[in-house]
Amino acid sequence: MTTDRKGGTARERYQPLPAGAVGTRPIVAIVGRPNVGKSTLFNRLAGRRIAIVEDVAGVTRDRHYADTNVLGRECVVIDTGGFDPESEDPMAASIASQVKLALSECDVVMCVLDATREPTNADREAVKLLRMTQKPVIYVANKSDSPKRANEAMELYELGIPHLIPVSGLHGHGVGDLEEALLAVLPDREIEGVPELAGVPRVAIIGRPNAGKSSLVNQLLKEERQIVDDRPGTTVDSVDALLNRGDKKLVLIDTAGIRRKSSVHESVEGLSVFQAIRAMERSEVAVLMIDAKAGVSEQDAKIAGLAEDRGRALVIGLNKCDLLSREEIAKAEEKVRDVLAFVPWAVIVHMSTKTGRGVEKLIVAVEAAVEAHTKRITTGELNRFFAEVIATHPPPIHRGKPVRLYYITQAQTSPPAFIAVANYHEAVHFSYKRYVINQIRAAFGFEGTPVRVMYRGKNKRQEEDD
Repeated sequence: MTTDRKGGTARERYQPLPAGAVGTRPIVAIVGRPNVGKSTLFNRLAGRRIAIVEDVAGVTRDRHYADTNVLGRECVVIDTGGFDPESEDPMAASIASQVKLALSECDVVMCVLDATREPTNADREAVKLLRMTQKPVIYVANKSDSPKRANEAMELYELGIPHLIPVSGLHGHGVGDLEEALLAVLPDREIEGVPELAGVPRVAIIGRPNAGKSSLVNQLLKEERQIVDDRPGTTVDSVDALLNRGDKKLVLIDTAGIRRKSSVHESVEGLSVFQAIRAMERSEVAVLMIDAKAGVSEQDAKIAGLAEDRGRALVIGLNKCDLLSREEIAKAEEKVRDVLAFVPWAVIVHMSTKTGRGVEKLIVAVEAAVEAHTKRITTGELNRFFAEVIATHPPPIHRGKPVRLYYITQAQTSPPAFIAVANYHEAVHFSYKRYVINQIRAAFGFEGTPVRVMYRGKNKRQEEDD
């Protein structure tokens, strides 16, 4: 068996999970004081430029997430803001709170230090904070752009750290050693589930604190199995539940488990994003609960973005509509559509977990989203449809030459993904791509799920056959 360039055999890297089981990838949090190069290192590990990188302290304003793999092991890497306990700046204080939250929720911590500077009080406080965690911590001396810099970085050992890895996130020096160290401490992929639940859709109930996530579970199960309180963050732990609906079943994943820890007291909003990531690792469909009275927020947009990025079906529960008039509900939905314009395919259901209004409609929408998410269209059906689309609205001309779309086929489900073969595949304009996706939705009913269409050129054998 061959070994790929990232280490590990293909069989090890893509080993399927047992029937009915779900695997969650470990989370790695990159922490450290401002301006030590965390975002640059994050981009290096993620393999693409994601975080904003600027030589100004505190430029990273929020977490950035990336699904990646380290020498064949899949994981989620999170870039946090800088930690500076001595700063009186509210933004820095907020970032410090985010780092503490990351420490409470991640599986591995990567502490980034600056190889070009002597240890600061902020570094000492960061290391002191990290010593209190029982989780694996990897200490990195970033900006070790030369052997001389790497040697000078040894001064950082005065912090009392057990081992230091000199790297250059900018140039890639030492990143291989860092990946090996990370691989050694990554926990095994957490596997859960039982064979009898194979094929049962898993639904992550996500959203900001106090949006009604636990109340929804209680309504569906007709029992008070979750703590429900008006104060955000009163649910102690996430709990999965099996919902039987005649011959249909759903596994509900309640993500309202806000831990009662002083270190995350001021960051319950950020915690909802962490929990959404973990829950989406284990689900096919997400229900985003939004408080209609409080209105949609940027945090809701971040969570919806996570669902779209990860290819999850999405249903939006506009909760607490019993507290609003019809006009107010219409305005609340309009605002949701505006803020979440990047997921126009998501279904919005007006509801109240307190009275039970709309809860049945929500579950019907979830079941429809599951069906759309897993739907497969035959190649014959697709190409009859495709011929009509091209005849009605052919692709634009590219450099005086017509762009020809030869055929389309469905590559996968969950989410539905299609491959369209064209002569100038790289020239297909994004507006035409959006048009094709909209036509696919309209023709085959892919409501409630993202749809992907990739454009490819013909291979040499196909070109010779023409």
